[in-house]
Amino acid sequence: MNAIPAMPADFSDLKAVYFNGTLKKSPETSNTQGLIEVSRRIMEKHGVTTRVIRTVDHDIASGVYPDMREHGWRTDEWPELYPAVRDADIVVVAGPIWLGDNSSQTKKLIERLYAHSGELNGKGQWAFYPKVGGCLITGNEDGIKHCAMNVLYSLQHIGFTIPPQADAGWIGAVGPGPSYLDEGSGGPESDFTNRNTTFMTWNLLHLARMLKDAGGIPAYGNLPDAWKAGTRFDFENPEYR
Repeated sequence: MNAIPAMPADFSDLKAVYFNGTLKKSPETSNTQGLIEVSRRIMEKHGVTTRVIRTVDHDIASGVYPDMREHGWRTDEWPELYPAVRDADIVVVAGPIWLGDNSSQTKKLIERLYAHSGELNGKGQWAFYPKVGGCLITGNEDGIKHCAMNVLYSLQHIGFTIPPQADAGWIGAVGPGPSYLDEGSGGPESDFTNRNTTFMTWNLLHLARMLKDAGGIPAYGNLPDAWKAGTRFDFENPEYR
């Protein structure tokens, strides 16, 4: 059996934000929050600054622009929440399964993240380079993998980097039944869920550390303004040979 390697790095300069897509307003118990805490505790043991945002507690407008008050909405708290994403190294999207899919709050969050996907970082890359993304899913019906596929695809599409096994979740038996934090559910004791949540958390930490130490993703071949100006980064169109 291989020896357990020593912990490779200091993570105390990293920041992580968790978005809880529960439909329950605070202070009502959120099963998704219960699973978030498993991951969050690991990060905080190693000095990572964490924050959890329960989106349903905030007046976040629907839409795909950074500030929907400029597009007909009277109020929108997203501009006040977005700095938590902007300053984070790790973003974890968490939420429950409803009707086999992500909750409306999770979907709204993805749309509001997408609103910033056309912005640029200091290197001239898309704004979410080189942030690391992951997801946590809870429910008492099938659908963890479906929901995770949607979240992780969306995050990588707008510029997040996704590590190996970047998702974890818990579901009870199919049909009405106990939720993750309910007495006797078996959720907090699930070795499978605890293992996957732990592995996800460490993979997020390792990749965030690697990217931060490397100064992010190299800025060659992925600069929108350079492409617009005519730089083609070794692309050749066969029709013009």
